[in-house]
Amino acid sequence: MTLHPNVSVPPGSDPAGPDDTHRDPGDLIRPAEEIFDRAAILRKLDRAIGDLSDAAEIRRKTVRTLKTALRSGRDTIADGFTQAPLEARKTVLAYSYLTDCVVEAVHHVATQHLHRAPNPTEAQRLAIFAVGGYGRAEMCPYSDVDLLFLSPYKLTGWAESAIESMLYILWDLGLKVGHSSRTVADCIRLGREDYTIRTALLEHRFLTGHAPIADELQTALWTQLFDGTGSDFVRAKLDERTERHRRQGGQRYMVEPNVKEGKGGLRDLQTLFWIAKYVNHVQDVADLVDKGTYTADEFASFVRAETFLLAVRCHMHLIAGRAMDQLTFDLQVEVADRMGYTDKAGRRAVEHFMQAYFRHATRVGELTRILLTALEADYKKEPPSLVGFFRRRRRAKPGFAIVQNRLSFADDVKLADEPVILLRIFDEALRTGYLLHPDAMRLIAANLHLIDDDMRRDPEAVRIFMDMLLKHGNPDRGLRRMNELGVLGAFIPEFEPIVAMMQFNMYHHYTVDEHTIQCIRHMSEIEEHKLVDELPVATRIIEEGFARKVLYVALLLHDIGKGRPEDHSVLGARIARKVAPRLGLSRQDVDTVEWLVRYHLLMSDMAQKRDLSDPRTVRDFAKAVRTKKRLDLLLLLTVCDIRGVGPGTWNNWKAQLLRNLYRETAHALENGLEALNRESRGNEAKAALRDALADWDKKDLRTETQRHYPPYWQGLGIASHVAFATLLRDIKDDQIRIDITDDVDRDATRICFAMADHPGIFSRLAGALALVGANVVDARTYTSKDGYATAVFWVQDHEGHPFETARIPRLKTMIGKTLKGEVIARKGLDDRDKIKKRERDFRVPTSIAFDNEGSEIYTIIEVDTRDRAGLLHDLTRVLANANISIASAVIATYGAQVVDTFYVKDMFGLKIHSEAKQKALEKKLREAIDTGAERART
Repeated sequence: MTLHPNVSVPPGSDPAGPDDTHRDPGDLIRPAEEIFDRAAILRKLDRAIGDLSDAAEIRRKTVRTLKTALRSGRDTIADGFTQAPLEARKTVLAYSYLTDCVVEAVHHVATQHLHRAPNPTEAQRLAIFAVGGYGRAEMCPYSDVDLLFLSPYKLTGWAESAIESMLYILWDLGLKVGHSSRTVADCIRLGREDYTIRTALLEHRFLTGHAPIADELQTALWTQLFDGTGSDFVRAKLDERTERHRRQGGQRYMVEPNVKEGKGGLRDLQTLFWIAKYVNHVQDVADLVDKGTYTADEFASFVRAETFLLAVRCHMHLIAGRAMDQLTFDLQVEVADRMGYTDKAGRRAVEHFMQAYFRHATRVGELTRILLTALEADYKKEPPSLVGFFRRRRRAKPGFAIVQNRLSFADDVKLADEPVILLRIFDEALRTGYLLHPDAMRLIAANLHLIDDDMRRDPEAVRIFMDMLLKHGNPDRGLRRMNELGVLGAFIPEFEPIVAMMQFNMYHHYTVDEHTIQCIRHMSEIEEHKLVDELPVATRIIEEGFARKVLYVALLLHDIGKGRPEDHSVLGARIARKVAPRLGLSRQDVDTVEWLVRYHLLMSDMAQKRDLSDPRTVRDFAKAVRTKKRLDLLLLLTVCDIRGVGPGTWNNWKAQLLRNLYRETAHALENGLEALNRESRGNEAKAALRDALADWDKKDLRTETQRHYPPYWQGLGIASHVAFATLLRDIKDDQIRIDITDDVDRDATRICFAMADHPGIFSRLAGALALVGANVVDARTYTSKDGYATAVFWVQDHEGHPFETARIPRLKTMIGKTLKGEVIARKGLDDRDKIKKRERDFRVPTSIAFDNEGSEIYTIIEVDTRDRAGLLHDLTRVLANANISIASAVIATYGAQVVDTFYVKDMFGLKIHSEAKQKALEKKLREAIDTGAERART
C-alpha cells in the first residue's frame, strides 16, 4: 500500500488547501481581500494592542477588532451568495477562508502578545489543524469550528495557556468551537479506540503554527492507524450510516428532510469521501474516476448533488441565523425563493424546488451503491445477503449472472437487440431475491432510450411489467428500484412528471411517486393477510375475490394527474384511459380503472365530510357506485390511499367511518335504495334502547322514547342514546349534565351534554373544547320536544388519540364557566389560536358551498379552509348569530387544511334556499375566517 501523499505545508500567511482538490481554494464567492484582508487586520491588531501587558485588555482589543472583521467578512460572503445563490462551492470555501484567517489572527495574538516565546524550545512548539467539515474546507455560515491543537510532546504549561487564551477569544467572537489538544501519539491511540476521532483525523488540514509536525502526523496516521484497517473502517462507517438513516425515518422522501443527516443528504456524500480516501488513498473523489470506480458523468452528478445540497444548507443557515439542518416547511419556501425557483405550470416554487432536492437525493443513493459494490470487488466490504426468506440460492435465468451476490446482465447480452431485458431484470430480481448489481444499474440508466413506444406496446414487455405488479409478494420493491433508475417513468411516460414531486402540505408525508408505491405496498400486505385484525372488511373482500389487475393498475395511476392546474382526479382519469389499454386491460376493465381514478376520493370524502346517519348520504353514494364490485374496489383503493399518506394517518376513527359507509351502501345495493329510510332506522333505534334499558320503569322509558324528534334516533348509536337517556332522567332546567367516555371503536373521546336549550349552545361548547386543546372530529346536536338540548362531541388530542383522562376535570370546569358566561371563549382563544411559524406558508384557499340536495331535511354548508384552534367556534358563532340551527357538524382535517361540514336549518326549521341569504351568510363566514387568520398570524 502506498502512503497517502503528505499534506503540503502552506506559508504562514496563506490558507491551507482543502484535501479534495476539485474544490479550488482560490475560487471564492468574493475576492479574498474583501472578505478578510489578512495583512491589514494583523497590522490593525498589532497597533491596537501596542505595548499593552494586561491579558484581559489584550483579549478585549482582539475581540473588538476581530468581531468587526468577522461580521464584515460574513456580510460580504452573504451578499455575494445572495447575488449568486447557486455558487455553493465558492461560498463554503469563502467561509472556510474567513475562519482560517480568524484562527490564524487569534494564534498570532496568543503567541506574539499574550504568551510570547522569543526562542521557543521543542516542547513549546504548537500546530493548529482544522478537522471534520472544517478540515474539508466545507463550512456553512454557522458550522462548528473543529480544531486540533497538536504538540510534539506532552503539552507544556505554555501550550496549555496559549490554547486556553485562543479558545476564550474564539468563544468571545461567538464561534462554536469543538477542540482537542493532543500529541501525535495521542491521536494514534485515540483513533484506534474511536471511529469518530479517526474520521476527523482523516480530514485534518494544517492551519498555522509549527509546520513540520503536519508531516509527522500525516505519516503516523497512514503507517500506524489507517494502513490495513480499511475493511473495519468501511464496516463502521456503513453501520453509522444505517443507524443515522434509521433515526431520520429511513426514507429518502420525507417531506421535511434533514439536509445533513437524512438519507441522500450531505452526510452520505461525506461518507463516500471518507471511505474513498481511507480505502483507495485518494485526495479527492474526482480521483475515483481515474481508478474506474465512477464514470466522468457519475462524478459530475456527485458534484451537482453536493453543490445543490451545500447551497440549500447555506441558505438555511442564513435564513435561520444559526446552524440549521432540518429543511422545515417554512424554510423550504424561503430557500426556494432565494435559489430562484418560481411558480409555474400550476405548481408552487417550493414544490419545484423540493422535486429537485429529492432527485438529487436519489442520485446520492445510486452513487453510494456504486462505491460499495466496488469495495466488495476488492473484498473490502461483505457482499449483501439475499433479500427476503430464501433458504437456498435461486439460479439466475439465461441472460443474467450473479456477481458478488448481486444480479447483473450476462456478458453476452446485447441490450440493443433485446431491450425488453431492461424490464425483465427487475422481475428476475424479485423472483430470486437478489439486489441489482451497480454495473447493471449503470447499463440500465445509460440505455433508457431503448424503452420506446414499440417496447411499451410489446406484449412481452407488458406481461413482464404486470407480472412484477401482480405475481410477487413485494411489488413495491421492484417498482421503487425501477422508479429510482428512471425505468418506470420511461415505460409509463405519464408517470415521469410525478417522480420526486412534493405536495407542499402537512398531510402527505411522501412525494407523489413514493406515496403511490406505498399504496401498492399496503395492498400487497392486505393480500398477504398481514392486516387481518386491523382491516377485517378489506381482508374479507380479498378472500371473496376481486379484480386484482384492475385495482393494482388503479393504485398505480390514481395520483398520476397531480401537479397540473386541473383537478388531478379528472385529469388522472383521462390519463388512465390512455395508459390502461397499453397495460393489456380489456375495455371493460379500462372503464373500471378510469372510474376508480376519477372517483378515488369519493368514499373518503363521503365518510369524512358527510353525516352518515343521514339516509341521503348513503343513497347518493350508492347511486354513484352502482355495483358491489365497484364498492369493493373503491374501499380497497381508499384504505390503501389513506394508509399510504404516511405513519399515523390511518386510525380507528377513519376505519369506523369507512366500515359504516361500506356496510350501509352494501346493504342498499343488495336490498334496494328504498331500504334506506328514516322511519325504519328510528324504530330500530327505539327498540334497541328498550332492550338496553330493560330494568327501567316503563313510564320513564316511554317518556324517553317519545321526547325526541326522528333525526335524534337516526343520527346516534345505541351507546349515545343510553347516555342521553341517563342524563335527561329527572333533569332540572338549571342543570348541565355531562357524560364523558372513551369511544374505543372510533379512537376518540365522546362527550355528551344535556341542558335546557338556548341559542348559541353549539358555539359555546365548541369554544370551551378549543380552550382545553380538544380537537372536535364529529358532533351532533338535537333539541328534544320538551326543550332540552342534547349535544354530543367526539374529540381527540393533538396526536389523534382519545382525550387524556387527567385533563377531563379541567374540561368539565371550562365547559361550566363558558356556559355560565364566566369565560368568553373568543377572548380566551386569542392567545391560543396561533399558527406555528413552520406552518405559516401553507396556502389553503377558502371555499364555501351550500348544498340542498345532499340531505332531505337540512342544508349542508361545507367550509374548506385553513385549520386553526378556534375556527369551529368562530364559524358556529356566525351561524348562531344568523339564527341558523346546527343539527350536526362533521370535521375532516388534512394537515393544515380542514373541511367543516354543517347540517343546518333556518330559524323556521327550513332549508336555506334563498341565494341572497346564502351569499350574506357566506360573506359573514369569510369575514370570520379572514379575521381569525389575521389574528392567528400576529
